[in-house]
Amino acid sequence: MSLPFLSRLHGREYVAVFFGLIFIVFEGILHIIILLLPKPVIMWFYHRSRTLFNRFMGNRHKHEPKARLADRIRRAADFEELCRIFGYFNEEHVVLTKDGYLLGIHRVPGRKGEATPAPGTSTGKPVVYLHHGLLMNSEVWVCLTDAERSLPFVLAEKGFDVWLGNNRGNKYSKKSIHHDPNSHKFWDYSLDDFAWHDIPDAIEYILQITGAPSLSYVGFSQGTAQAFAALSIHPQLNAKVNVFIALAPAMSPAGLAAPIVDALMKASPTLLFLIFGRRAILSSAIMWQQILYPPIFSRFIDYSLAFLFSWRSKNISGSQKIAAYAHLYSFASTKSVVHWFQIMRTGRFLMYDDDPFTTRQSVRSGYRPAAFPTRNIATSVVLLYGDSDSLVDIETMRRELPAHRVEAYPLRGYEHLDVLWGENVHVDVIPQVVRHLRQHCMQPEAIDGLFSAKENGLKRRPPTLRDSPLIKDSPYLGVDTDAFSVNGTTSGYSTSTD
Repeated sequence: MSLPFLSRLHGREYVAVFFGLIFIVFEGILHIIILLLPKPVIMWFYHRSRTLFNRFMGNRHKHEPKARLADRIRRAADFEELCRIFGYFNEEHVVLTKDGYLLGIHRVPGRKGEATPAPGTSTGKPVVYLHHGLLMNSEVWVCLTDAERSLPFVLAEKGFDVWLGNNRGNKYSKKSIHHDPNSHKFWDYSLDDFAWHDIPDAIEYILQITGAPSLSYVGFSQGTAQAFAALSIHPQLNAKVNVFIALAPAMSPAGLAAPIVDALMKASPTLLFLIFGRRAILSSAIMWQQILYPPIFSRFIDYSLAFLFSWRSKNISGSQKIAAYAHLYSFASTKSVVHWFQIMRTGRFLMYDDDPFTTRQSVRSGYRPAAFPTRNIATSVVLLYGDSDSLVDIETMRRELPAHRVEAYPLRGYEHLDVLWGENVHVDVIPQVVRHLRQHCMQPEAIDGLFSAKENGLKRRPPTLRDSPLIKDSPYLGVDTDAFSVNGTTSGYSTSTD
């Protein structure tokens, strides 16, 4: 007799399953113990880990201004507090999806110190919508240690009406009118549901509030996959998105860098249900964050990213890691992660496979889940990707996207998270984003330009060779960074590491 799950595992994969289950059981027991402990005991562990770290590693930067700012950002409780640190006003909105989930979305409607409009009204500015990646929320865009490296703040200063979305189930969207978040049904969603509901419903709400005919979409990682999927299955949505800028785009990653974990998850993606259950995945991350001294937690995240993805995170400073890693994790369904391993296994951007025992052989023999028809996307797409990013398969995207709609630009030496938090995003990433937004957005004349005075007078940048309809893969073409400023001052951010 052949068991569908066990028959696909090899010897080393049984070992991985065994030790993985032991770790999960140990972590679960520890989690329960910590939940029962009084706060003074938890703080005792926190202070002991701090003492040990300082004794063996030192803490030279503790009292430096950037270290103090990083700690303040780390301690910020929510999106509003992060905005307040840098002097920006924000609004909170709630979107009811067609299937009953309540999504919290955020808005930065104006520049620092600018008179705030009545909440929920139009600003008359071009609208841009930002969407986060897997296991994240909107805080990842604004937890940087410099305002000039924070894309939402730069866009607000440039004259955009900035909106930031959140996926169902995460910190700001953990509610449904149909299901309790403690039930399995609440967490029974995958990328399909983000594409069918979350993205189009959020965009429709924003356009209704702002009165704009279309908006610009900027996604990071899974936030790009959700847009690829949504635009491919909602033809009418393409008319509402004037440009889609994909940062560290994800469509069908090759897999993980850790061979055993990669082979195991591809052999049976639904094994994750056995390990993590059918609700939220990695919910214990918040527990570890509470009891570990931040530099220790930061090192733990670094080691995990190196093990799973071979990312070295050398372009992200130590203080930036302290600030951002505290806002890195947010709740997501185990099913959505299972969906990604199904995609990795087949090598195609497919909808969720409801048959847990589908194999490559059965796919070839005539059965497969429906593929997202990404070649049908009519919106202009700009891909900005790190050439050292193990999760970006740019050649697959070339084949699966309409060539006449896509431009692609590599970021030399960048990994995945570098595109969000790297030391030089204000030079390598943000100017490119603003340039493409200005080229495609409604009312480009209202945007503070990155270009010369002559070019700023144009409603549309005149076509050049780089505007060829063929997809491009050329080194970054520089922009006038001297003209790039926040609050009227040229960026002078140092590239030295902490």
